[in-house]
Amino acid sequence: MSTPINPARLGPVLDRDAAVAAFLACASVSLELASRDQVAAAWGDDSSCEGMSVGGLTHHLLQQLVNCGKGLSGPAPADAAVIGLLDHYAQAPWVAASREGEIEPDQNAKDNGAAQAGPDAVLDLARRALADLPSLFAQPREPDVIHIPWQGWSLATPDYLTTRMMELVVHGDDLASSVDLPTPEHEPTVVAAVLGLLAEVSLARHGQVALVRALSRPQRLTGSISAF
Repeated sequence: MSTPINPARLGPVLDRDAAVAAFLACASVSLELASRDQVAAAWGDDSSCEGMSVGGLTHHLLQQLVNCGKGLSGPAPADAAVIGLLDHYAQAPWVAASREGEIEPDQNAKDNGAAQAGPDAVLDLARRALADLPSLFAQPREPDVIHIPWQGWSLATPDYLTTRMMELVVHGDDLASSVDLPTPEHEPTVVAAVLGLLAEVSLARHGQVALVRALSRPQRLTGSISAF
């Protein structure tokens, strides 16, 4: 039995300073991976993600930096709901689709198309985005939220950064797998935030018994505990 998400609960939240520092560290590790020669050499090959080329996956990975900068560049719409971190995953259509084994052909086509600009262009855009982020984070925000236009709602800035770190860590593993590189390891704060988030989403999907068994008694585990 799954565990209902309490709409008032935000989940595993970092404070703003910790979230900013963790995100910048996570982004730097991700950009370093994307800059490896093996990625450029395999740019047009199929990646470990169905329907995405290595270049498309790299673009999707690094777009997390670009989207973060866009989100910080202006205020969130005043009429957009601000929801909790776990509610974001309970309500996002892509989560339900992924659990049905569906891919996102429109998103894949967008990323694959953008990757046709080539690795240098994709990497340059990401480097410029990362360089701009510290000054954007330093600007005061009231309210301190970031809007997600493709979803129609906003998240508190630390929550938004946690979602982006999850994307960077998970897709970083996808990219490393695609080009036979070791998956990069991240700072403990990043790992704790991402694993905490994934555990909470998995708990809501599968219930506490499944998670306890997976983490302590795998001989009694009856199925997957994937968050997505």
